[in-house]
Amino acid sequence: MDRVIYLHPQAPSKPPEYAVCNGCGVCCASEPCPLGRVLSRRASGPCRALLWDEGRHRYVCGALARPEQQLPRGLRWAAPWLARAARRMIAAGVGCDSSVLAQPQH
Repeated sequence: MDRVIYLHPQAPSKPPEYAVCNGCGVCCASEPCPLGRVLSRRASGPCRALLWDEGRHRYVCGALARPEQQLPRGLRWAAPWLARAARRMIAAGVGCDSSVLAQPQH
């Protein structure tokens, strides 16, 4: 089934599966990971923790880049824990784990 996801026009193209992550955002825009399901409170659609980093022209995981913004005010003390847990849960820096076939819209 074809599905359309919308990404920032300056987002890099999706790398091949298992290649180094380049912040294209395709994986998180297509569906949230297990941590993203908790943070987004949904099992499908784009992850609400997906953030565009204007300075680096790439997407980042909000649980890593701005963990305090992903937590309710009363739990923001746990932001450092969330960032550490997120790094492990999403395998940050390991490589692209998305098998989604992405094509630019013509």
